[in-house]
Amino acid sequence: MLKKVSLLIILIITGCANRGTPSGGEIDTEPPIVLKANPPNYSTNFTSSEIEIFFNEYIRLSKLQTELIVSPPIEPLPLIMPMGSADKLLTISDLDSLKDNTTYSFHFGESIEDNNERNSLSNFRYVFSTGNYIDSLKIKGSVNDAFDREISENINVLLYEIDSLFNDSVVYKRKPKYVAKVVDSTSEYSIQNIKKGKYLLIALEEENKDYTFQSKEDKIGFSGNYIDLPQDSLVNIEIFKENPDFKLGKPKQKTNRSFSFGYEGDYEKVNIKITNLDSSKYSSRITQEKKSDSLIYWVKTEQKLDSIVFNVFNDKFSDTLKLNIRDRKNDSLVLKSEQNKTLKFNDDFLISANLPLEKIEKSKISILNQDSLNIDFETKLDLINNHYSFIFEKEEEQEYNINLLPGAITDFYENQNDTLIYKLKTRKYDDYGNLELNLINSKFPIIIQLVLSTGEIKYEKYEVDNSKINFEYIDPGKYYIRIIYDQDKNGKYTTGNYLRKIKPEKVIYYPDELDVRSGWDLIQEFILQ
Repeated sequence: MLKKVSLLIILIITGCANRGTPSGGEIDTEPPIVLKANPPNYSTNFTSSEIEIFFNEYIRLSKLQTELIVSPPIEPLPLIMPMGSADKLLTISDLDSLKDNTTYSFHFGESIEDNNERNSLSNFRYVFSTGNYIDSLKIKGSVNDAFDREISENINVLLYEIDSLFNDSVVYKRKPKYVAKVVDSTSEYSIQNIKKGKYLLIALEEENKDYTFQSKEDKIGFSGNYIDLPQDSLVNIEIFKENPDFKLGKPKQKTNRSFSFGYEGDYEKVNIKITNLDSSKYSSRITQEKKSDSLIYWVKTEQKLDSIVFNVFNDKFSDTLKLNIRDRKNDSLVLKSEQNKTLKFNDDFLISANLPLEKIEKSKISILNQDSLNIDFETKLDLINNHYSFIFEKEEEQEYNINLLPGAITDFYENQNDTLIYKLKTRKYDDYGNLELNLINSKFPIIIQLVLSTGEIKYEKYEVDNSKINFEYIDPGKYYIRIIYDQDKNGKYTTGNYLRKIKPEKVIYYPDELDVRSGWDLIQEFILQ
């Protein structure tokens, strides 16, 4: 009996203990709180070599390298603790290179978090002045991308003071006087505690965060005029990627008769001559590689050389380049169809080659439909892209046999094709969608593009006077409409240039994504401003 009573007591105690187990309490959702700072925040006549900031709980520093903005930048950067551990005390030390009569701001962004729940203390700033007052002016605005729909999270806005040492190239060499981070969710920025004066205002999208402009990697935006504070307190900026000037690189030998020239910038027409060979003893062609920024220079000659000297030039530059020649195997002619099984209504059938195409014998080519009826066609040679287009009317749910007899195509070196047969089919009209775009208040000429959310261009048209644009038989899917005002009338988007103070061509997006469905005709009005 005694054992039963003891067991009952133990069960009751155990049950009570289970019911009373603490749950840990409510989840902490509050960010850390600053209790005090030494010296106090917004101190003047600052002479301390260390700053102490006390919090009500243990804190960690997260992503300090990307979140912290010190304005103006201090070199070397002060030591900030804790790093890799938690503490109730944040210290900023090694403040040995401060300038006189300067207001400094440490903007911590989202880097200060509590140790347990990682609640962040948003946009905490510690400000002090080595002079007898705190600069109080500020400038704010928004930053947008001149070409893309969205901006990245790596954009800072920089202010350079217009002083006796200033020139426009300062953005390449020197760090700015003031810095602020753009909030990517709102595209807005705000620079505070600025002193009165004139400034250059730029925005930089950069990966390395060194606050200097690297034109090959970074995007840049700039205000039209210098900023005069306190008059100019609201400034919006558009960033853009500069295109380097067209420049041809050193040649590389591919075969005994072909040489590759890498290039920078947008492709421009260029002449290439061999100076150590009589012009009457060779002929040449230039084609462009599809998957790289390279030109291929093709030479046809009976003369063998140990070295070759090229003169490359156009109306903007001229250079002489030498290359030693090695014996390398030449390629045989290979023809390839650019389409695989399906031929779209808006596309021409394309045949490309690994060697420069030279001529075509139309009498040795036939295009037959599934009823074996001959289809009339035209051909067109694109010399620089090195392909033939076969242009003919296409019908829905039709099969086409494109037959090339031997000798139908001849390349630059007199090689000819063997028998080739390509079979392609078209789909139903209703497998595609149609978009009629009505533009209001348009200024011409314009480029109209349908782009995917990734930025890939799927369809493009160029208009000089027509406000009604029809995209017929396009793939079903979701598209954004991008309008480019072609101000220089060169048929393509022209970006800006910082040193030349050239702004990029204006680009407008329709605000909503369009859903083009198969078998549907979508009519969309777009009011341009």
